Amino acid sequence: MSESDGVLGVAVIGYAFMGRAHSGAWRAVGAFRPELPQVRQQVLVGRDARQVDRAARRLGWAESSTDWRAVLERADVDVVDVCVPGHLHAEIAVAALEAGKHVIVEKPLANTLVEAEKMVDAARLARTRGIRSMVGFNYRRVPALALARQHVADGRIGEVRQVRISYLQDWLVDETAPMSWRLRRESAGSGALGDLGSHAVDQVRFLLGQEVTQVDGMTHTFVTRRPGERGTEDVSVDDAAWATLRTDGGAVVSLEVSRMATGRKNSLQIDVFGSRGSLRFDLESLNELWTCLDGAEFATRVLVTQPDQPYLDGWWPPGHVLGWDHTFTHQAADFLQALAQGEDPTPSFEDGLAVQQVLEAIERSGTHQDVSTPQPEVLR
Repeated sequence: MSESDGVLGVAVIGYAFMGRAHSGAWRAVGAFRPELPQVRQQVLVGRDARQVDRAARRLGWAESSTDWRAVLERADVDVVDVCVPGHLHAEIAVAALEAGKHVIVEKPLANTLVEAEKMVDAARLARTRGIRSMVGFNYRRVPALALARQHVADGRIGEVRQVRISYLQDWLVDETAPMSWRLRRESAGSGALGDLGSHAVDQVRFLLGQEVTQVDGMTHTFVTRRPGERGTEDVSVDDAAWATLRTDGGAVVSLEVSRMATGRKNSLQIDVFGSRGSLRFDLESLNELWTCLDGAEFATRVLVTQPDQPYLDGWWPPGHVLGWDHTFTHQAADFLQALAQGEDPTPSFEDGLAVQQVLEAIERSGTHQDVSTPQPEVLR
């Protein structure tokens, strides 16, 4: 902690979509979890001096900077929260850990297995010095999904046999939607597979407590060229991906992710089927969990807002629902609690690497083979 006042100084690197979400979490966490170490929003970092300064003032930061390397040298910065495109994760995170800063990195951990392995090595070395790190799979902090994990762990749906998980969005359906860093392999690593598939794979590991051992998948790009700043450009990542996974616990998982699913805005749907029950969740109704437990015949809708349910003791009376943004507040709180207890927060960089291994296996398996279908015989 900063020696002057015993408060943890936080730096967020990146001020766009994820930078805004994480900024809101650091601003809110002390109000709802006052027993945790207090934080100071010290510095927001970005490339454009004028824009990052404007964002810092709007999002509650004390100051802004365009030099993340200089920020790592500051004694008033204790936590570095990395919210930039994937190709920058490894360089920044490794440097921050070497500088003695606790680190959070947005998902997916990295763009490649080599980068992810380098980050894991740095995290393990830093751990010997009491420096903590975490990858930001915020959907672990949705109360309904945390409750679902409890039900699975308690055996209330029996042996998990089958999982269906899809994460569908439609923001790329329009063929004239412009190019961005998310559509370039050199900056994003992959498309829907890394962006949405990383959440899906992490939920399989999180909910089941099992590891993925076998993969059969494919990826596809529906719109291969889009308008860019310098004319039409090639899209070098996938628009959608499909896979069948098997786990070391014997479960079979059907996985689908897409950014071309017309009419679906942010729909992470999960069905977990066991020998004595089932669970169903949809992120677009994130306060609800459909449960069929302990051999019951029918599923029941549960509104997950009770104070004895995960993450809800510090919020509102029952029935007063939470939102997507609250998952980042829960994430910040879990991170601070781990620091206060001298423990490693989860999910770890090792968890991020495990997800990356599955994603790369899906991409490697996505080769296409033509199937010759003979003409059917005419029935007489």
